[in-house]
Amino acid sequence: MHILLSNDDGYFAPGILALADALRGLGEIVVVAPEQNRSGASNSLTLDRPVSLKQAANGFYFVNGTPTDCVHLAVTGMLDYMPDIIVSGINHGANMGDDTIYSGTVAAATEGFLLGIPSIAISLTSFEGKNFKTAGRVARELVERFVSNPISQPVLLNVNVPDVPYADLCGTEVTRLGRRHKAEPVVRMRSPRNDTVYWVGAAGAAAEAGPGTDFNAIERCCVSITPLQVDLTHTLQLQAIANWMR
Repeated sequence: MHILLSNDDGYFAPGILALADALRGLGEIVVVAPEQNRSGASNSLTLDRPVSLKQAANGFYFVNGTPTDCVHLAVTGMLDYMPDIIVSGINHGANMGDDTIYSGTVAAATEGFLLGIPSIAISLTSFEGKNFKTAGRVARELVERFVSNPISQPVLLNVNVPDVPYADLCGTEVTRLGRRHKAEPVVRMRSPRNDTVYWVGAAGAAAEAGPGTDFNAIERCCVSITPLQVDLTHTLQLQAIANWMR
């Protein structure tokens, strides 16, 4: 089995180290990750310059680009085979609700999905990062399930794991994405050069977090698994817009 790993926190991040360790023995593992932290890069590709591929001392490959660059480069130019599965993570922090739009972790998995490969994005839902091993064990169980019970079509799974010991998990739920309130306003500051600079405001609190959502599952200490799709067409508005254009 050929397994491609990537992330958005960088090839040196503890999450991807834990992920590679957790999946060891399941097949041939190749890691291609960004050279530096590219959180929030979403699905961006680097088109204004060439990107380079280098190998670190631990065998991981790193790219001076985005998470999407990493997966695209690995699948379409670096590897001489098609990976059987792509796993992106383990992200340091949750990727739930509206966060998935901005997430580089989810973007790396999305690129694999668009290339026809079953892909999983996995995140640890705390910035404390105490239990990467828990998320690693969940990732291993999911990959083992793919091996024992393959899905006939490419899937894109967004997985969020509570930052608790594995024994404290309440189980696993298949969920839909919740929604957040709008983000907090940007924070205006003065730089050392006395220029006005802005920091992007924090994400808003959960607005739609009822039963069945990823927010609700995590609140109850369950693993959340959300199948995602890429078709952005608002089908319910097709006729309304057609009528509007007449």
